[in-house]
Amino acid sequence: MVPRGVIALALVLLAMPARSEQVGRVGVDWTGNDIVIEALADPKVPGVTCHLAYFERSLIDRLSQGNWFEDPSNASIACRQTGPITLGDIDRSEDGEEVFREGRSLILKSLRVRRIYDADSNVLIYLAHARELVEGSAKMSISTVPLWEAVRAE
Repeated sequence: MVPRGVIALALVLLAMPARSEQVGRVGVDWTGNDIVIEALADPKVPGVTCHLAYFERSLIDRLSQGNWFEDPSNASIACRQTGPITLGDIDRSEDGEEVFREGRSLILKSLRVRRIYDADSNVLIYLAHARELVEGSAKMSISTVPLWEAVRAE
């Protein structure tokens, strides 16, 4: 018999947003600021991979700006079919579900990716946005993946 604690931990880990893998880093200036590119496979939709690009500030930039613990909210996302798509048990509500989350400051800001299913168009929509406690953020990026021949697991 499997202990309850092990089962609970497994359920928590399965519910966590996907992990990403850094696939590129481009230096943009002499101070060491970079644009980071990460690949993110959708954990609930095999066959879809998103590439997320965001700005990462250098130590020199942090010291000169005086804002030590925060990166900008800017991000860009592009998602594509990278294999056979199986549309499994996903949240089909209007606000969709979070696929990815990464901290962009010490405590108050995070970069998030949400997946929303547009049933009328048979399209998956991926929205990258910042979540900020104080002012929110209007900076966002969107990408869509049409489900032409996706297998629907109901």
